[in-house]
Amino acid sequence: MSDSQTVTQRNTGRRRRPVLDIYAEQSAMSTPGRHAKLFEPLPADPLELARIIQGLLIYEHVALDFYGVKLPAERKAESHIRPLARMLERLLALDARALGQPQPPERRLVGICRQYSLIMVGMLRHHGIPARVRFGFGTYFNPGYFEDHTVCEYWRAAEKRWVMADPQFDAVWKSKLHIEHDVNDVPRGRFLTSPNAWQMCRAGRADPGKFGIHFGDLRGLWFVAGSVIRDAAALCKVELLPWDVWGAQPQPDWSPAADELTFFDRLAELCSTPDESLDELQALLAKDARVRVPAKVFNALMKREESIASDTA
Repeated sequence: MSDSQTVTQRNTGRRRRPVLDIYAEQSAMSTPGRHAKLFEPLPADPLELARIIQGLLIYEHVALDFYGVKLPAERKAESHIRPLARMLERLLALDARALGQPQPPERRLVGICRQYSLIMVGMLRHHGIPARVRFGFGTYFNPGYFEDHTVCEYWRAAEKRWVMADPQFDAVWKSKLHIEHDVNDVPRGRFLTSPNAWQMCRAGRADPGKFGIHFGDLRGLWFVAGSVIRDAAALCKVELLPWDVWGAQPQPDWSPAADELTFFDRLAELCSTPDESLDELQALLAKDARVRVPAKVFNALMKREESIASDTA
């Protein structure tokens, strides 16, 4: 039996498309588009790809402290680029050399964790390796807190399991944050997916006030709920920005009603078992306005509505 047959969606009686086949194909956000030829010479090894990505991107909020690069204000807008194809266009504008050659920090694309993860997903899918972006919370930024973060989850065929890789963390990051775990196979206890974080908070096994983002002190169950919706969209291959807001994503003053909690409990349950629940999750995102991704989303940092369609056109 092939790997793609071992991970299937168990639902009603009709035959389902293997989940691994679905995640091995590009999405509108992960496709390199007309720049696909740039991926041809790249290796399929996730560890090598992580090293390549680290030479292409610089994280916006640590550029000066970690790498000595003072970013011009206009370049910070690069963190808001959604589709991989546009990221590649910007990279080529900064430096037209092959992607396999590391760029000096000042000529790297400015991004955040989601950019690192999406590029890795796109590269892996280009090689036919199932991969997906996962939204959640890392324990390795501020001890005692769960910081908003995204990683790349890919299928390691030799071991028949999903592996979480965090391509953001090069030697500089690992030294600054004293990271000792394997960033290419992140232990599940060091990164919690959003649905798992929601379930822990709801069960009283974690304090919701510890989940969120350090900048602006944005934390709480409302933040976890919003991240669950973003994770649901990413599992359905709509990989958006961590500050994109739509549907039922709550505000900081959220006082959830019982039916809202029930809704997020169910959504978290589906997202925590995506290989078995993908059909149901896709159907929910297709019909339910609480989670369905609209043509325009609200960019909470830029404080404006932005069209997704124009992003990927």
